[in-house]
Amino acid sequence: MSRNVATYGQIVAESRRQLDFIPGSPRVDPPTPLLVTGVTGVAGYACLAYFQSRFPGKVYGSVQETDVDFPAPDLIFVDLRDYGALERELDARKISAILDCAGNCALKACQLDPKIAWDLNVEVVRNLARYSRSRGIRLVHLSVDMVFGGREGGGYRDGEPTCPVNVYGQTMAAGEEGVAELDPYAVTLRISMPMGVSYNWHAGAIDWIASRYRANRPATLFYDEVRTPTYVDEMARVFRVFLANGYAGVLNCGGPRQVSLYQMAQIINWTGGFERDLLFGQYREEYCPVPPRVSNCAMDSSKLTEILGFTPFSPWPALPEFWPSDRQWHLTRPDAFHGSTPLMNRLLSFSPRLYPAGADYYANLF
Repeated sequence: MSRNVATYGQIVAESRRQLDFIPGSPRVDPPTPLLVTGVTGVAGYACLAYFQSRFPGKVYGSVQETDVDFPAPDLIFVDLRDYGALERELDARKISAILDCAGNCALKACQLDPKIAWDLNVEVVRNLARYSRSRGIRLVHLSVDMVFGGREGGGYRDGEPTCPVNVYGQTMAAGEEGVAELDPYAVTLRISMPMGVSYNWHAGAIDWIASRYRANRPATLFYDEVRTPTYVDEMARVFRVFLANGYAGVLNCGGPRQVSLYQMAQIINWTGGFERDLLFGQYREEYCPVPPRVSNCAMDSSKLTEILGFTPFSPWPALPEFWPSDRQWHLTRPDAFHGSTPLMNRLLSFSPRLYPAGADYYANLF
C-alpha cells in the first residue's frame, strides 16, 4: 500500500479529530445498534468510519462473504438480497436503525446487465424496507441525483417527477418507490457525488480520476455533465440527524455548488500535482452513448436546509483558490505549487468547517 493512501484506521482517527456535529446542527444521537450498508462505496465507507468513531461497538457494517479483507471491525457478512439471512443476522444483533448506502453505481455494468442492477438497487432496498417496517426501526435510504436525466440549468426540486435516462437511474428510482411502498416512515435522501477517500483506492470521482493520472493515462471528462457534490464527512453528520428524527419521504440532499465532471478533474489534477496534459474534455454528444449520460442533473436542496434548520453542506471544494476559473485553469498553476495525493485527500475529502477553532487543518496528511 502506498504511504499516500489513507487506511481505514487513519480515517477513523481523522474523524475523531473533527467536530461531532456540523455547526448549528442539533446534538442528537442515532438509535443503536446501527447498521450501515454499502460500506465498500465512498459514502458508506466514510459513514461507517464516522459512526464507529463515535459509537464503538454499536455500529455494524454489512459486507459480502467475499469481503474478508475489509479493514473495519464489527462486520456482518450477509447477502442483503437474501431476506431470511438478513432477518437472522440483524435480529441477532438487535439492530435499531439502518443507514442504507448500498447499490451498484457502475453505469455500464448496470446498462449491460439490468438484472444485476435491479437485484442490487431495488430488491436489496425492498428487503431493508420490509425489515425496518416489520421491526418498527428507523431506515435512512440513500438514492441519487441520477433519477433525473438532466436539463439546462439543472435545479431539480423535491417532488418533481423522476426522469432517468439509463438503467442505473431507473433502478434507483424504483428503489425509492420500494421504500415508499414498504416503509412509509422511512426517509430517502437523494445524494449527488460523495467526495471522499474510497476503500479500494480507485472508486468514486476523486480516486478514479486520480488513478488515471497516477498511471499516466489520460482522463476524459464531460463539460456538460453537472452535479452537486458534497464532502462525505458532512454527509455523515447530516445522516446522523435524520437517523434521530422522524422525517419521512424523499428529499434532495446535494451540495450548493454546481460542478461539471471536467471541473472535478481539473481540481483533482491541480491539488494532486499530476501531469497537466493528461486531462481532456468533451461534450456528451461526442460520446458513444452506452450507457446514456445525464446532462445537468443538479438538485435544488433548499428544502433540506429548511427542514434541518442549519446549512448542511459546504460548497465543494470549500477553499476558493481551488475553484477553476476557466477550462485552462489547471494548466496555469505555478511551478512552486506542490500538489500531492495527501494534499488532494485533505482538500477534497475533508471539510474545513468540521475542524475546531485553532486546529491545523493540514495536520496529519495521509
